[in-house]
Amino acid sequence: MGQMGKDAALNQDVKNRKRREKHYWEDWIGRIYTSICVVVLLVVIVSNVFFVSSKGLATFLENDVSLREFFTGTRWSPDESFGALPFITGSFAVTLLAALIAGPLSLCAALFMTEILPGRGKRILQPAVELLSGIPSVVYGFIGLTVIVPFIRDYIGGQGFGILAGCLVLSVMILPTITSIMADALASLRGGLRESSLALGATRWQTIYRVVIPTVLPALLTGIVLGMARAFGEALAVQMVIGNAPHIPSSLTESAATLTSTITLSMGNTAMGSVHNNALWSMALVLLAMTFVFVILVRLLERRNRI
Repeated sequence: MGQMGKDAALNQDVKNRKRREKHYWEDWIGRIYTSICVVVLLVVIVSNVFFVSSKGLATFLENDVSLREFFTGTRWSPDESFGALPFITGSFAVTLLAALIAGPLSLCAALFMTEILPGRGKRILQPAVELLSGIPSVVYGFIGLTVIVPFIRDYIGGQGFGILAGCLVLSVMILPTITSIMADALASLRGGLRESSLALGATRWQTIYRVVIPTVLPALLTGIVLGMARAFGEALAVQMVIGNAPHIPSSLTESAATLTSTITLSMGNTAMGSVHNNALWSMALVLLAMTFVFVILVRLLERRNRI
């Protein structure tokens, strides 16, 4: 029996050693695979930033286009004048107006799903929001072209194409993103805050706008910023309804243009290395810089939310 016990213990030690060696190599394989993925990701990001920056800065360093003219000029004429202010203004206008429209609607939808009727909200509203997030942008643009543009032309005025049509289409596009983030923020609220407010005699609405919303406000603003980031970089849907006129509009019903719509319409008709092509890359650099700004804002809001 003693010998059999020693043999069993020895076999168990061998099995444990083999298991440890297997886990050791699995751990190393996982580390190597993860490191390779991280390196590839960093190389792709740095390469994209370097390429866009080098092409975008060539407009000012090689083609002698004035930086002041590019950001403050209002005349855009290929190979002559490259004032990008109308496109920058159009991008910011449709983005801010879309956020102003979608923000309150998303907040109401998120409150309905989490605070008012969470059962029905998750069964009815959440699937509808998820359905909106899966619709391609070209479908939004086509609906805007066939529904929103004629409605604006017939009942509001103008030709229908313009800032108003663009911001309405974008507000519907970013609505699912903002709603999902806001709903997650409200659902992750620390337990006891709602109950404490109700126990002190506050009504449900007083609890919502005096306790719930102020507590998760940074996370709610994060959802709006992320929605704005998507709206600022949207091209196809806006291109179909905004009119693509290279001037600063004096009203919401006038045609305008954005950075993304101008790039998509003109990039295929320019020669690589020409002044016009480099100016379009400068617009892409502006879009990239705004992406970094949105990311920084999200990080700041997340830090404030943790505090």
